[in-house]
Amino acid sequence: MAIHPTALVDPKAEIDPSVEIGPFSVIGPDVKIGSNSIVKSHVVINGHTTIGQNNEIYQFASVGEANQDKKYKGEPTKLVIGDHNVIRENATIHRGTIQDNGITQIGDHNLFMASTHVGHDCIIGNNNIFANYAALAGHVKVGDFVIFGGYTGIHQFCQVNSYSMCGMGSMVAKDIPQFMMVSGSPAKAHGMNFEGMRRRGVPQDVIRALRKAYKIIYLKGLTLEQALHDIEQDDIHHISDVAEFVLSIRRSKRGIIR
Repeated sequence: MAIHPTALVDPKAEIDPSVEIGPFSVIGPDVKIGSNSIVKSHVVINGHTTIGQNNEIYQFASVGEANQDKKYKGEPTKLVIGDHNVIRENATIHRGTIQDNGITQIGDHNLFMASTHVGHDCIIGNNNIFANYAALAGHVKVGDFVIFGGYTGIHQFCQVNSYSMCGMGSMVAKDIPQFMMVSGSPAKAHGMNFEGMRRRGVPQDVIRALRKAYKIIYLKGLTLEQALHDIEQDDIHHISDVAEFVLSIRRSKRGIIR
């Protein structure tokens, strides 16, 4: 185990022998870190925090610290981070609260650029990119392959569904359906992420079907319920990506950006 002599690692922490820990980092007693992860200098990892394999955590990041919810009274809540994540300088990721499920959870292959923030009880999927200063308030749910532009702010309890994208400086107070692009303050819909679809090899017939579904929801002047009904009665609803788009709207609790 490559632990710098100035690092403070609690003897109760469970650290895989392959982990590297840089100078002046502090690792608390309830921390677990999986194989081949790298913790650079001046990092603080605290609380009941479990970190998987092949993660990189850069200097001055704060991971697993007590959350900023005034109701939090020191309960043994958790932060669980998967594999192959990159957490850059000054990022802050807080553990959960007992008012929710008591856990903040992050999947695999996510990039958190410098000064990003993940609030308590957030659930984040895989392959997401958080540009500098993007911030999630508490209880936010994020799918897979989402891109957050710099200085994006997500209101508590929002859902940001897979393959969506937030432009720089977006202030998001409602749910973002799957595949959507939003920007502005407050954020508004600006089409679907068709370029992202093409880059991941989505067939043209599926893109055409999603384009039709988008027009029904956003451009025809229908009520949301009527628009969803029209899509569900159309042949395009048999395409799985269209069905997922509809489902991401149906399961919204805060209402969608429209």
